Amino acid sequence: MSTTALRRILLRVTALQRYLAEEIATDHVDGLLTRREALRRLALLGIGAAAAGELIAACAKREDATNAPKPPAGESPTGAAQPPGANNTLPTAAIGWAGPQGRLQGAWAQASDSRGCVLVVHENKGLNDWVRSVAGRLAGAGHSALAIDLLSEEGGTGAFQDPAQATATLGKVPPDRFTHDLNSGVAELKLRAPGQEVGVVGFCFGGGLVWHLLASGALGVSAAVPFYGPLPADPDFAGSKAAVLAIYAARDSRVTGSQAAAKAALDHAGLVNEIVVEPDADHAFFNDTGPRYNAGASADAWQRLLDWFGRYLAGQ
Repeated sequence: MSTTALRRILLRVTALQRYLAEEIATDHVDGLLTRREALRRLALLGIGAAAAGELIAACAKREDATNAPKPPAGESPTGAAQPPGANNTLPTAAIGWAGPQGRLQGAWAQASDSRGCVLVVHENKGLNDWVRSVAGRLAGAGHSALAIDLLSEEGGTGAFQDPAQATATLGKVPPDRFTHDLNSGVAELKLRAPGQEVGVVGFCFGGGLVWHLLASGALGVSAAVPFYGPLPADPDFAGSKAAVLAIYAARDSRVTGSQAAAKAALDHAGLVNEIVVEPDADHAFFNDTGPRYNAGASADAWQRLLDWFGRYLAGQ
């Protein structure tokens, strides 16, 4: 199959599907997935074997072009060190509310003295224990948090025994539905924390959805922190009023390459913004249950996130 043919196939899928496909291929290139498993996951996204092989080869070339070895791992997912904020983690409770297309689900963590609240947008595996832990850590730091389940209309993340199937299902959801559901999550936060400013944070796939939310206007959102999220094509953030802290990883060339475009779009919209690129960190470095976790970068990013929310949600 030619490169042109591969491009034609990828153009037939949504931008988020393409991002997911490239993420799977990159995981294989980095040795995190066997070729067989990568092909299985790509097939779930609707990418045939021939196109999948071409995509993997293209991702391998891109990785080689960086000409840089992978950074040493931080504390391993099974190591003794806790992720930042874990010492003050508060419990989450399962909640539900009426969304625009049915009942939505999430995990709610109530801060004892809330100073602004936060909507947490999960990675491409759905609402799992790690995402719940982020909401709990935010609540422990003084920001009541709601981790939304964007697979609610499909019965919730818990309905999927195969995480790859959950990812594939997310890839087939129209992006507008995500935006409507996220706006509903913001509205639910305003009901649960009346009078408080609302922020949003998202990781990987969820980081991309934060950018999409900003492009839609992000009504009621005062601060946003997308972690290594894919930028929409030709983004226009003119309708948003959120202060944006965008966090990238230096070794994540696939996503970090869009930082200049993100900065230009944010400046053009007149939004308060800061771009941070964590050195020697790779994609998904903040997830302490994953193979690319970087303890040092995570600690720095966590403090920057808290400072940002303290400034634009709590008025500190």
